[in-house]
Amino acid sequence: MIKKHIVCFGDSNTHGYCAVTGGRFDEDERWCCLLQKLLGEEFLVIEEGLSGRTTSFTDPIHEGLNGLDYLYPCLMSHEPVDLLVIMLGTNDTKERFGASPACIGLGLKRLIDKAVATKDCWHDGKANILVVSPQSIDKRYETSDVSETMGRGCAEKSHGLAKEFAKIAELTGCHFMNADAVVTAAVNGIDFMHLSLEGHRQLAEALAKKITELFV
Repeated sequence: MIKKHIVCFGDSNTHGYCAVTGGRFDEDERWCCLLQKLLGEEFLVIEEGLSGRTTSFTDPIHEGLNGLDYLYPCLMSHEPVDLLVIMLGTNDTKERFGASPACIGLGLKRLIDKAVATKDCWHDGKANILVVSPQSIDKRYETSDVSETMGRGCAEKSHGLAKEFAKIAELTGCHFMNADAVVTAAVNGIDFMHLSLEGHRQLAEALAKKITELFV
């Protein structure tokens, strides 16, 4: 049986960062792994999460975090790709990038354009992309240790991403999901920006339903 390849391209929330331990949620807890179980044997769900990854911004402090630079080898490594799930934008809100929600949306568009142009990776030669706007950052992150590196204004910018990402998804012919609309569990109470254990479960269930509908 040839499985449908789903590449989940994201940041620490796709990697499965756990703020409680400072490590990683295990395979029974991360949304990508839960998604695999929910979709079943006809699908192969591929985790491509990297902490700190952006849509298209090069970080002056850490190397290798520009999603645009890694997307081509990522897609070609996992070809044939049946669906690319992109959930990025949280790190783009960092103060050092100086990007508004609209500019972050344009960064997403660059990423989508590159994915579409990577024609040899797609199962039937046609791009199939699901954009997921990430769960918004809680303003209380300013009271946590991460505020020192994230900087100011991240919560406010993150709340504007869903609107901008929905526009870009429509413009580029991508599917769209707003994580804020399907994840009712609050972000964790330590850094106030990463998915909680319950958040991972809720996101996996919503994505499983969405993806199943896409392949009917």
